[in-house]
Amino acid sequence: MNRMLMPVVTLGGVFAAFAALAQEPAPAPGRYAMQKTDSGIARLDTQTGEVSLCQEKNGDIVCRMAADERTAFELELDLLTKRVETLEKTAAQGPLGVKPRLPTKEEIDQTMGVMERMMRGFMGIVKDLESGEKPPSDKTEDVPQKT
Repeated sequence: MNRMLMPVVTLGGVFAAFAALAQEPAPAPGRYAMQKTDSGIARLDTQTGEVSLCQEKNGDIVCRMAADERTAFELELDLLTKRVETLEKTAAQGPLGVKPRLPTKEEIDQTMGVMERMMRGFMGIVKDLESGEKPPSDKTEDVPQKT
């Protein structure tokens, strides 16, 4: 009797597998350009143009956004926050602030005139079709004979 060996999966192994899946993919080779500076290392992301300043702290390398990029990021974030607040205020006021305008009597009369002309034209076409000669159903068309 052949017995298949089943691998034993531990809970720690499952967590490790999920942790590996959750991590970001490794950067493409050559994606970052590094340059040593007086205060650490400047890292340029060649795909996004982002510059980070990296330093060694307690055996780890810690990278932070460059100051000018951080300022630009914060300004853009403030601008977007203000736009969202304005949109939320407008949405909160919603249709209560705007009353729908009903058409005037002249606009209704004009629309009804156009619709009446269209219906009269359509009904005229229907009457013409009904009064025209109908081909007899027992008459066959002349079909060329194949020999």
